Amino acid sequence: MITSKDIAKILEKYDQKKLAIGTLGSHSSLNIFKGAKEEGFRTVCVCKEKDAIMYKKYPLVDELIIVKDFTELLNEALQEKLRKLNVILVPHGSFTAYLSTEELTDSLFVPMFGNRQLLHWEANRKSQEEWLRQAGLRLPATFKTPEDIDRLIIAKLPGAKGGRGYFLANSPKSFHQKFDSMVKRGLLTKDDLGKIHLQEYALGVNVYPSYFSSILNDDVELLCVDRRYESAVDSIGKIPASEQLEIDVNPTYTIVGNFPIVLRESLLPELMRMGDNVHKKAKELAPPGIIGPFCLETVITDDLKIFTFEISARIVAGTNVGIGTSPYAYLKYGENMYMGRRIAMEIKEAREQKRLQDILA
Repeated sequence: MITSKDIAKILEKYDQKKLAIGTLGSHSSLNIFKGAKEEGFRTVCVCKEKDAIMYKKYPLVDELIIVKDFTELLNEALQEKLRKLNVILVPHGSFTAYLSTEELTDSLFVPMFGNRQLLHWEANRKSQEEWLRQAGLRLPATFKTPEDIDRLIIAKLPGAKGGRGYFLANSPKSFHQKFDSMVKRGLLTKDDLGKIHLQEYALGVNVYPSYFSSILNDDVELLCVDRRYESAVDSIGKIPASEQLEIDVNPTYTIVGNFPIVLRESLLPELMRMGDNVHKKAKELAPPGIIGPFCLETVITDDLKIFTFEISARIVAGTNVGIGTSPYAYLKYGENMYMGRRIAMEIKEAREQKRLQDILA
């Protein structure tokens, strides 16, 4: 496992006046790179050829490194190149989607903004539940096997899959029918059966508050809130009920985009306490706790109870809705603050305070 001493040795060889912020070319990279440029950093993107057009249309990248597959990030030659460029990596959903948490904690010898150990907690649904319950959050019920299902549930795969292959079921029979349908459609494989997480479907509005945990300021900031736009579940309402029954549609929850949300003000104190409590518990589970962005994935019911069904211990794509416009970031910082810039600002301040090692893993 990569230790803080390993990172310290790497940082000793860095020219800290020429630090660069780097990430994989997907997910929330434009958010990260824009923030880095606005705070005066050079930027480095590890990108697939087919996606390079983004960085030509939006000229936010100083060094573009083309790879065939994101797993090449584990190659020593590529890591050495990143170290020579004085890169600090900012992880996002594609890191955990394409690389295992073991690879991220054991084989990626490039300084990373954040707490690598918490990526293990994020990737394991049972560990997530333990973390959130110990933090005092309200969680939906979970079921060990499909045969235990006795109410409406949502079936999910672990990791950052963007909702692909998620489905609803209300009995063991409907679960197996829908699972088989997803396999036939190529959205799941038979091997996924033992990996699926079965969680009670709490009826309400999906709300995704994104926070920034500042180790330097010992504070947790609420920076933006979004909800997801999912295919095909968000389009099924355009089909009359009679037609839905005829075609026997089985919608999934693949995320195609996000909407910004401004919540009623009476909900904010509880959401702020939730963010504080999750970080406080993280300090105990994996010191020094959450470094930088995290997101709680919640449902708010009609009686205003907040159920938390997941946590992402890094930047989420929903923060892209806040680039330059988030009302919650504006309330604290004024104009043009958003998650990508807040990350760069923390790195810049850590460098000035000679505390880079406190925020890197």
